[in-house]
Amino acid sequence: MKNLIRKSIHSEFFRFLLVGVSNTLVAYVVFLLLLPFLPYLYAYTLSYCVGVVNSYFMNVLFVFKKKISLHSFLKFPFVYVVQYFLGASIMWLLVGKFAVSPVWAYAVVIVVTVPVTFVASRFVLRK
Repeated sequence: MKNLIRKSIHSEFFRFLLVGVSNTLVAYVVFLLLLPFLPYLYAYTLSYCVGVVNSYFMNVLFVFKKKISLHSFLKFPFVYVVQYFLGASIMWLLVGKFAVSPVWAYAVVIVVTVPVTFVASRFVLRK
């Protein structure tokens, strides 16, 4: 039983990574499509919002295989708020306090925030 649970979580995490990559591509394409018509910050903001909504549906249906609900849809953006502030805090700490290159700090942010975002998404979407 323990092995089955562990295998299920690994499978979910792999699907989560696939969704993350495809979602990043979707958000980037939307950004590129909006860029000729909007200032870059507006294009970024709208593409980020599209990415969050897209991520919700892909995570619910493909990663965690749950039903869509208004309750989880409204809670889901908080996962990205947590991810943002955790990442920004790590960047500030590594770059600002320990003089680590921003390139390496960003790599650390990814390594730390992806599993945290997975757990937070799992928590929000499985309830």
